[in-house]
Amino acid sequence: MNELIKEWINKAEGDYYSALREYRARKHPNYDAAGFHAQQSIEKYIKAILQLKNIRFDKVHDLLALMKLCLPIVPELEMHKELLSYLNPFAVAFRYPGESATREEALQAIKAMKALKPILIEILGFTD
Repeated sequence: MNELIKEWINKAEGDYYSALREYRARKHPNYDAAGFHAQQSIEKYIKAILQLKNIRFDKVHDLLALMKLCLPIVPELEMHKELLSYLNPFAVAFRYPGESATREEALQAIKAMKALKPILIEILGFTD
């Protein structure tokens, strides 16, 4: 596995744990950040898969667009479209004034991230 793929995975792991920390914070939890990092973690795992399979991708945050790039080689990702769709708004919408994630929305983002991570790790050839 090349260094760039390892870097994508390391960054995905960093976002994974950042999402958990933000959600679990006793003082001043940041649910926007929890959801953002959950989305970012999955985005980076998918980009690691694309890199592994030598599929070019643009600098986008749309998980559904990234999923579509993966479908020719990983058609089973289509089954997880609902989870990816749930995470998508956390990339941008909750980062700006006007919308804030609730505790429940952040929890659902964490659950989606936790459900998707082992699937993506397996595609990458690892076990969690």
